[in-house]
Amino acid sequence: MDSEHLEHLQKVLEVQAAIEDIHPFLAKLYPIVVVEDGHFLIYDTEPDSRQYRFVQRSPTPMPIPPGVRAAFQMPGYGDRMACVVTPDVFDEPDGYVTIFHEFVHCQQSERCEQQLKGTLAIARKAQAANDAMWEITHPFPYTARDFAQPYAAFLAGDDLHEAEAARVALRAVLAVEDYEYMVWEEWKEGFARFIENRIRRRLGRDENHGGKAPPFDRVVFYEGGAHYIQMLGRQDPELVTDIERLFARMLEGGQFGLA
Repeated sequence: MDSEHLEHLQKVLEVQAAIEDIHPFLAKLYPIVVVEDGHFLIYDTEPDSRQYRFVQRSPTPMPIPPGVRAAFQMPGYGDRMACVVTPDVFDEPDGYVTIFHEFVHCQQSERCEQQLKGTLAIARKAQAANDAMWEITHPFPYTARDFAQPYAAFLAGDDLHEAEAARVALRAVLAVEDYEYMVWEEWKEGFARFIENRIRRRLGRDENHGGKAPPFDRVVFYEGGAHYIQMLGRQDPELVTDIERLFARMLEGGQFGLA
């Protein structure tokens, strides 16, 4: 039945009521799309109503991997940003936290993501090559000593001045596209994890620090970004709500702190 997930979806509203004061982004709900049997089951909130309703069922236009947890524009539904999941998310202890993590990505996309990408050489090059997967497949030198050692030191510290010095060193050794990729992933995924961990603390759940231990891969930037944003937010609390200015601050790195 297309309505079978509605009971779970109403709990999203209960969780939101407990966490929405954490950050302004958490005040907005997005469509939730459940992928089942090769179809998108689209649920959305009713105008001026505190409940989800079933909207439509449509075939997926491409294969969707099992266990998907994503945020993307929904074809056939006005290209609206939506949280896309498989039904097992509702059985996971942290499944509702995951949904709000994806809602944060919806906010990033709606507010400024495409504009910010346009400022990056790596994103412009990927667009010219019609490479829609660059955010996942970019061959970043995760195991290179010039990256791994200073980034591990950056993760281990909690002093912003020392963090800025580490980032100046990273900027000096990384190729321009690699540096841009690092900052992009830190901003996009790191910010979502930063909010996610604040939600986890509020709900009494363990924080998520996956990716912190070497050998590093792309997930290290989830952790590194959240760590950096935490430090920057202590210095300038308005950065964590002005995500465009936050991105500019992260991209400039230690140039601010060491000038």
